[in-house]
Amino acid sequence: MLPELEQRLISIRRHLHQYPELSREEFETTKSIKSWLQEEGIISRSTSLQTGVFADIVGAEPGPTVAIRADIDALPIKEETNLPYASKVSGKMHACGHDFHTTALIGAAYLFKQNQQEFAGTIRLIFQPAEEIGAGAQKVVRDGQLDGVDAIIGLHNKPDLPVGTIGLKEGPLMAAVDRFTVKIKGIGGHAGLPQKATDPIVASAQMITALQSIVSRNVSPLDQAVVSVTKIVGGSTWNVIPGEVELEGTVRTFDTETRKQVKKRFYEITESIGQAYQVDAAVRWFAGAPPVSNDAWVTEIAKEAAESAGLQIIEPALSTAGEDFSMYQQDIPGSFAFFGTSGTEDWHHPAFTLDETAIIKAAEYLYTSGSTLLKELHQKQRVTS
Repeated sequence: MLPELEQRLISIRRHLHQYPELSREEFETTKSIKSWLQEEGIISRSTSLQTGVFADIVGAEPGPTVAIRADIDALPIKEETNLPYASKVSGKMHACGHDFHTTALIGAAYLFKQNQQEFAGTIRLIFQPAEEIGAGAQKVVRDGQLDGVDAIIGLHNKPDLPVGTIGLKEGPLMAAVDRFTVKIKGIGGHAGLPQKATDPIVASAQMITALQSIVSRNVSPLDQAVVSVTKIVGGSTWNVIPGEVELEGTVRTFDTETRKQVKKRFYEITESIGQAYQVDAAVRWFAGAPPVSNDAWVTEIAKEAAESAGLQIIEPALSTAGEDFSMYQQDIPGSFAFFGTSGTEDWHHPAFTLDETAIIKAAEYLYTSGSTLLKELHQKQRVTS
């Protein structure tokens, strides 16, 4: 059965890869997922969301509910892999492997459906939209798709890990992602007469340099943080001091206190430099998803399942990339894993690829970890009842 399932899953993944859809535009992807689930008799749950698929597979006896999540959106990247099943949609690509995640969860769903009479409780499938813009998980929660769920499991492909390995650890795994803009308003003027202007470019240069001291001098060396100014807009020609400069960038942190500390110092530095250079510095802070932080007990169960699925468990390095799976972990215990795919390039690269032999392994892991977690939760509930 598994070789047959593997070929079916590879076919599904290639279809998804050829027809990528961006965040909030996953309409055809949603239809396809529903169709593939319906082929196995898995009926979707009702939802107010326009994209995304949710479904329950109910076991032979009542019991706890475990959710398993995959994301379904693609990126605005022109594919450069030259694969025979490369994207057919110009300027759009599954360059982060969400097609892999979706396919693995479909495979796990098939296995749960085939073994439906062997477990007590409910498996909830969450095919989440809009992960790339950090907006999907929160909407899924508001839609009630986490109601009654006791724990959640997820994974992300990891191109630099070989197929057959899985990165699992308790505690922080991926960073909180915050975005900022700073609008610096001065007084424009002639470049040859700077004394008659209030130069926002000089002020912005000082801010960019000073902001780097937050990590080097305010964050403990035992903690980790990133402050990156990634965009500067200002000026229109060589002999005019502009009246305004805008900075944009991101902050990445792994715990709540460091996140608060970095934000506080950010505001203090921009305000003080603005005063020193007689410009107005207006900060806008866009708080993203919190850090992915794995529950110890759920992660231990996931490790047991990974071992039984024949995977090699490694201690994963922290990633400063963000993941809104963390939004689910604010409400219920969960564990998120890095899954080895032996890729040639990393996430978001136009030549991103992965080894498709990892698909069936990921499906088996999701099935085994979900089954094991259901069993352990069911035993806990029986003991406490």
